[in-house]
Amino acid sequence: MRYAICNETFDGWDHARVCRLVADLGYTGLELAPFTLAPLITDVSPETRKTIRRQAEECGLQIIGLHWLLAKTEGLHLTSPDETVRQRTADYLVALADCCRDLGGELMVFGSPAQRRIPSGATREQAADYALDTLRRAAPGIAKAGIFFCLEPLSPPEADFINTCSEAIELLDRLDHPNFVLHLDVKAMSTDVAPAPELIRRYAARTGHFHANDANRRGPGFGSTDFVPIFQALKDAKYNGWVSVEVFDYSPDPETIARESIRYMKECEAKAT
Repeated sequence: MRYAICNETFDGWDHARVCRLVADLGYTGLELAPFTLAPLITDVSPETRKTIRRQAEECGLQIIGLHWLLAKTEGLHLTSPDETVRQRTADYLVALADCCRDLGGELMVFGSPAQRRIPSGATREQAADYALDTLRRAAPGIAKAGIFFCLEPLSPPEADFINTCSEAIELLDRLDHPNFVLHLDVKAMSTDVAPAPELIRRYAARTGHFHANDANRRGPGFGSTDFVPIFQALKDAKYNGWVSVEVFDYSPDPETIARESIRYMKECEAKAT
């Protein structure tokens, strides 16, 4: 397995310090939240992008991509009924893809629950139509940048749109674009219609990225979720992408989260036959 970790875990840390630590712990990838770089991705200059990438590569790390794509932005929304907002959102997704490419990344994870809610007065079907229109507008630019856009199902009540893998696949099938794929997240799968190992096997062929966390919002090994069957399913499905640690509860501290998460995952990987 190729292990990565999300950089917002290290709130307030200098990027170079994050790179040194996670590389020393055995990670080979780093996933970035755009809001940790600047209020808007367009504020990150070409020189800064080169520095961020160089500091990672000097530690033997690849910046694998971006997630929390629209978090802490204003006026951007995947499912807006306003065509102007959808176009603006599509343009920003393309700008994110260009930055992702500049950083050496290959994927973008679309979670951003607050920016994909079903609009007031709209149906779920209408929200899906709006989302499809936004993604179609963004697709040419994302493909030109060579980035895979990973659509992430999210658990309620955090999100009210695309809560299950099947819902994500339905939208991806309508879009029908090779650069748009499924993202799987252990916490999110804990509220889906089947256990995580079954979902992994069912959707592995459509999966472009994988987030490792516990149902309790902490890191792998910090709760009751058994990762041995999860890694067994990933192996059985011949998944060859990244396994990236993403947590939402930052206790006890970033270094402990990073160290114990990869230790536990490697232990579970070794137990999976």
